Amino acid sequence: MTAHVDPRFGTTLRQLREQAGLSLRALAQLTHRGKSHLHELENGSKAATFETARHLDQALSAGGRLARLVAAPVDHEAEADDLLQRVSASDVSAETLARIEQAVDELAILYPTTAPADLLPMVRRHLAYVTRLLDGRVTLTQQRRLVVAGGWLAVLRATVHIDLQQPRAASAHLAAASGLAEHAEHPEIQGWCLETRAWEVLTLGDYRAALALSQQAQQVAPVGSSAHIQATAQEARAWARMGAVRETRRALDRVERLTANMPVPDRAEHHYRYDPAKADAYTATTLAWAGDPGAEQVARQVLANLDPRGDGGERPRRSASARLDLGLALATAGRPDEASAFAAAAVTSGRVVPSNWWRAREVLRRVEQTGAPEAADLRDVLEEFGPARTE
Repeated sequence: MTAHVDPRFGTTLRQLREQAGLSLRALAQLTHRGKSHLHELENGSKAATFETARHLDQALSAGGRLARLVAAPVDHEAEADDLLQRVSASDVSAETLARIEQAVDELAILYPTTAPADLLPMVRRHLAYVTRLLDGRVTLTQQRRLVVAGGWLAVLRATVHIDLQQPRAASAHLAAASGLAEHAEHPEIQGWCLETRAWEVLTLGDYRAALALSQQAQQVAPVGSSAHIQATAQEARAWARMGAVRETRRALDRVERLTANMPVPDRAEHHYRYDPAKADAYTATTLAWAGDPGAEQVARQVLANLDPRGDGGERPRRSASARLDLGLALATAGRPDEASAFAAAAVTSGRVVPSNWWRAREVLRRVEQTGAPEAADLRDVLEEFGPARTE
């Protein structure tokens, strides 16, 4: 449900920011949001979510002034409070379990379109509910369902911490998710834990470890499952980063075979349900990293499908990543002016999460290597919109 936002929100946010002596860029770094996103909130062209308002209140020490101007969405706040009351009043019911499992799916669906800083408190809150339920009287069947829900929430929380570049928190929650998956004998969650760790170490430059973890994930996850397919795609990315073109192509071919007859899942935006439509996007990324000449054509098609109107589309985070892929492909092809334009568009969209900024910096390095004058402008954009690293 969309929250109702008081029209005074933007003016109030600007006043609080100026009273705190913060520029838009400084507030963006403090809250892990894009400068352009905050500008749109201030001028009223974009509505704030309740979680965004609460987070800004905390950052500005505003005592809830912004949150009071945004009506709390029923599906996250009111339902969560209602669930907690049910837990306090009675033993676990079938309805409560079903609502928790539904909440897990809803949070996984929110992941691609929700800022990590906004999603994190939602996931944390639901994990607390599951923990409380496990402390009560439950049957063995109920316990397993709660443990599985906790496992999904923990791996999602770890993923959000990775996006925010908070490695210690990510490691702790990945370990918790793995332990819950082992307890529940749930190999797909185990596979996702390994795949998620593979992605994290890949972003840190440890490509050999990423390769080993992605291959281990394929051995653990059920063959043909979403975790198995995603881990195979992750293997291709690791090979690409190591410059192993033949192995990269082989892994991509396996992904294609695994997804050839795969139907589009219900709620395809669900982070833990592999959408065959994602295959082209992963191929574009992988080919760009491998320096394959075919990367440009694939990346252009992916971007056209994701963002046909140029406004970010329904999946703006994936659109931003596609622009970075295309930028890298164009820089590799010796067209730094176009590369800079696409990379700058991705950065200024406010949809590049902190864990993906290295991809923007890589485009910048490639453009700088050409000696093109556009490099200076792109560097200015990255410096203006770049996030601050926190733990």
